[in-house]
Amino acid sequence: MLPREEYIEQAYFFKTLLSRLDQNIPLQELLAQTKHELLASTKLPMAIDLMLAELKHRGVMGTAMHMLSHYFVPYQTFLVREAEEDRGRFDFRVALRILAAEAEYRASDQFDPQGLFFFQFEAISRNRLRYDRGLLAMSEDPAFDPPWREWLLLLRRQLGLFDLAEMIYARSEHFLTKQRPYGEIENPLPVLFGEAEGRIAHANRRKDPLFLFAAMQRHLGYPPVPRPDPIDPIPSLVPQLARRIERLEMRIKLMEEEQRGGLDITKFYQSGKIPEAGDDLLKLD
Repeated sequence: MLPREEYIEQAYFFKTLLSRLDQNIPLQELLAQTKHELLASTKLPMAIDLMLAELKHRGVMGTAMHMLSHYFVPYQTFLVREAEEDRGRFDFRVALRILAAEAEYRASDQFDPQGLFFFQFEAISRNRLRYDRGLLAMSEDPAFDPPWREWLLLLRRQLGLFDLAEMIYARSEHFLTKQRPYGEIENPLPVLFGEAEGRIAHANRRKDPLFLFAAMQRHLGYPPVPRPDPIDPIPSLVPQLARRIERLEMRIKLMEEEQRGGLDITKFYQSGKIPEAGDDLLKLD
């Protein structure tokens, strides 16, 4: 885990990139500008230098973040690489919002591995990212201790075969509490979730996982996962309506001329004359 000031600067860096992307400024210039605004006592400006060099030479930042695995966690690199996929549908702006929210959560006093797991996993689920790569990146996060990493790799193999809520419930303190009246469990597995998390998972078995995420977010207090903004149809609807009104005005004008008997069809020919017998057909405009 990095010092708290590093995560504060990371959150500011990702937020600044997100706010300035709509100004039609190249990403290379944004990185160069933002580097001078960051705290010089942190290591983020040096990381931005490498990201800027990779962006100029290869056109991507994910390779630089992978080389800086001692600074950026693998989950951050995973999000950037998914956003840089040519055939992917993951928006780079949504990735920046997730990165900023995660960095703020790491710098907060409410940070704990349980909240980090639910935040990262919900971000993968809501944006339909690849679970295989995402869970592998999560298992390499230094915020998780060895029991957590083993369970994340187990979840990576068994996700889809077993319900997520049941797997969380089986590793909770609530599960052990309910099993004690029936005798002690031999070689119990390490407990990763508390009593409250186990009750929430037990209540959301065989339900939509989004209900589980919403309940966990309310009770654990981790930041809400950013979602893609709905597409606003108004900017594209106004030009379409304008073109349709122009066509209607033209048709009404032709109908008025036809009723008055003054409709001249010769103006619709390129040469301006009516074709006669033996002449080639003229193309209409």
